[in-house]
Amino acid sequence: MAEILPIKAWRYAEHLAPKMEELTAPLFDVVSARQRQLLYENPLNSIHLSVPKGENPALNALETLNKWKETAVILQDDLPGIYVYYQYFRLPGEHDERCRRGFVAQIKAYEWSDQVILRHENTITSAVNDRIELLLKTQIQASPTHGLYEDPEEQLEKYMDDAIANPLYELEDYQGVREVMALIQDPEIIRHFVQVMKDKQVILADGHHRLEGAIEYRKSMQGSLSDTRWKGHDYHLMYLTNTSGNHLKILPTHRLFYGLELSQEDLIEKVKKWFEVKKFADSEELGGYAFHKPHTFGLVMGEDSYMLQLKSGKINDINQHLPESIRTLDLAVLHEVLFERILAIPVAVQRNSDQIAYERNFSRCISEVRSGKASFAVITRELEMEQVLEVCRSGEVMPQKSTYFYPKALGGLLFASIKQDEFDFDYESFIE
Repeated sequence: MAEILPIKAWRYAEHLAPKMEELTAPLFDVVSARQRQLLYENPLNSIHLSVPKGENPALNALETLNKWKETAVILQDDLPGIYVYYQYFRLPGEHDERCRRGFVAQIKAYEWSDQVILRHENTITSAVNDRIELLLKTQIQASPTHGLYEDPEEQLEKYMDDAIANPLYELEDYQGVREVMALIQDPEIIRHFVQVMKDKQVILADGHHRLEGAIEYRKSMQGSLSDTRWKGHDYHLMYLTNTSGNHLKILPTHRLFYGLELSQEDLIEKVKKWFEVKKFADSEELGGYAFHKPHTFGLVMGEDSYMLQLKSGKINDINQHLPESIRTLDLAVLHEVLFERILAIPVAVQRNSDQIAYERNFSRCISEVRSGKASFAVITRELEMEQVLEVCRSGEVMPQKSTYFYPKALGGLLFASIKQDEFDFDYESFIE
């Protein structure tokens, strides 16, 4: 199934390695505008390749990339390798350190219909087009998407543990996560990675727009380089982690709603037709509430905070056309009942609606409502990993922004070129 290859990566020159904390960049949608601006102020930060600015951002990224190559800011590996990538982190309120173990490689940019890479979200066309344009101009991938595979036997972990003992980089990122990266260039070990992955399906955890862009770019290049066995445009940069024996954490993404035309009293009355409603003393009480029961949400509106629990039996009236794995998800219930049935925003319209925004930080949700900017906030529960796996296997997709795999992969630790003369290598030697 999943065909992976090692990477002849471009990386920051060795003399810049001590400054990696200043050169790497988080994904665009997980930091504030102020944080992004600080990243842009550093002319060598990888954000200039991953999320370029200006009237012609893709062209600006190409100019930056060429300049970095010419001035040896970045250098390409002579030999391809598998990049081992460990992320050490603690969750709020926890003392013990967790570690998410994985590796970065190139994976074939399979069509969704091939059922090799499984998605759980739909994409927004405009965002995909931006990714395609960036690939067309630069032919470089600056941040990996995140894929999950299932290997209960943990066949690759020994090799990763051995490699990580001699890291290339070790730094602390914007999340307070300790990021450690190492390199495997032993052909025999690389062959083992390729062999283990060839019968795996991959579940896309993060990066749907970037992968969709890679798929569309590959399709646009069909027919070119017809005599070449290994084509750079066929491949995509991905961080792969094992769902077994790993610290995979999915954090909730809350919803903010803007421009409500109903009064608070009218909305609560409509909500009560579907939900049991309990009023909290304040938002602090809501913040400390453990949402153990399914189909339970927090609602913050004006100065008030509520707990909403879907009424018994109401689940049978919702999303009857969907498979069970999707129909009973908290967020499927939320989007169907609150946003479509109560607020009359069709599910198909919600994805691009400027009335609905997404926020991971509970305190920022409260602030946005208390300031009067947002009409209300809906506080959501965490998803379980098994729920995501079930949805992917069903072939269905979740409501947008259903998952937030923590921590996010960091951009700029390495760059993968799909430019043919930089991609070229006898990869056959890694295929058994």
